[in-house]
Amino acid sequence: MSETTIYNKIGHKYNMTRKADPYIVDRLYSLLNPQKGKLYLDIGCGTGNYTVAFAEMGFEFIGVDPSELMLDAAKNKNSNVKWEQGTAENIPLPDHSIDGVIATLTLHHWASLQKGFKELARVLKAGSPIVIFTFTPEQEKGYWFNHFFPEMMKKGMRKSISFDTIKEVASYSGLEVVDTEKYFVQDDLQDMFGYSGKDDPERYFDPAVINGISYFSLYADKKELEEGLRELRKSIHNGQFNAIKKQYENDRGDYLFVVLKKNQHPVN
Repeated sequence: MSETTIYNKIGHKYNMTRKADPYIVDRLYSLLNPQKGKLYLDIGCGTGNYTVAFAEMGFEFIGVDPSELMLDAAKNKNSNVKWEQGTAENIPLPDHSIDGVIATLTLHHWASLQKGFKELARVLKAGSPIVIFTFTPEQEKGYWFNHFFPEMMKKGMRKSISFDTIKEVASYSGLEVVDTEKYFVQDDLQDMFGYSGKDDPERYFDPAVINGISYFSLYADKKELEEGLRELRKSIHNGQFNAIKKQYENDRGDYLFVVLKKNQHPVN
C-alpha cells in the first residue's frame, strides 16, 4: 500500500489525535521568524494543523499535500488558506514565490529527497528559510519501540533520513543547514505522532492513536502489532516497562528541528 493510500485511509480519523502542539508551533515560529505580508508554504501539510495555527496568527500560508482526503479535512478547518494538491517533488507554485517553508514529520514520506529539496529551492526566494521537524535513524535507535516492535522499526529506519544526508543532499540544491535543535517528547504533547507515548505507553492502547501514526500502518503487520501491544501491556503490569525504557535513554533527542536557508546566489 502506497503512503498516499495510507493517508487517504487514516485521514478519516486523523484529527482525533493529531493536533497542532503549542510548544512545537512556538519553536516553528521562532525558527521560521515569519513576517506579516509575506507568503509561506507548509509542505506535506496533512490536515493542516500547523498551517492553520500559523494562519490564525495572521500569517499567509499555502498548504500542499498529496492526499485529497487530508486536504478536504484541512479545507474544513480554514477555507481562507490556499490548499493545493501536490508533493515535495512537484509543488504547484511559481518560481521564487515563497518567503519560507515549514515541513513537519514529512521528510520520510518523500519519494526523492534530492528532487524535493530542488523543488523547494525553486519556489523559495533567495535567503529564505526552511524549518524541518523530523527524526533521524540515529534518534530512532533510542526509541523503546525497538524492544516491542523490532521489525517495524527496522523497516522504518530504512526510510528515515540521517542528518548528514539531509545536509549533504540539501547542499546540492543550494540549501544550507544553518541551525538544529533537539526535541524531547514532553508530557503535555498534544500531537499524538509516533513516539508521543514515550513516557505514557498507555496511549498506544487507544486505537485512534494507533490509527493516526503512519509507522504502524506502513511498517507493522497485524501480528507484530498485536504481539507488541500484548508484551507492552504485560511489561506495564509487571513493572518491567520502566527498566526497558531506561535502557533506551539517551541525549540524542527524540526528534529534530533542522533550519536551512536558500543561498543568496545560485549554485553553479
